[in-house]
Amino acid sequence: MWGSRGGRDRRTVVCIACGDSVLREDAREYDKEGDRWNRRDKEFEYLCADCDGDLSHQPRDGLESLICSIEADGLTTEEFLGRYVDAVTGDDDPAEASDERSRSSRDRSNRDRSDRDR
Repeated sequence: MWGSRGGRDRRTVVCIACGDSVLREDAREYDKEGDRWNRRDKEFEYLCADCDGDLSHQPRDGLESLICSIEADGLTTEEFLGRYVDAVTGDDDPAEASDERSRSSRDRSNRDRSDRDR
């Protein structure tokens, strides 16, 4: 009814993470839209088994809107990541907590610098 597994696709695909070529049957399908069951008019990307195992397979619903809500012009990577961590851990004001973390980080580096100068 579904055909035999022996007639599987023997073509190779390229892993989008590491660039290795692997047999299609050994690769894991990656759908950046998160809906691999809806196959109509889609081109899938592939990951080798090792790279797929390194990924988090947690749901990504709302991730893009979260990122858009915390990003701002001129944020450093550290500030952005601080806001992200605060948002996913449930802190009330991610911008305020990130600013406090940046200040304490600067204070720490100033103390370290003055300790070295002694």
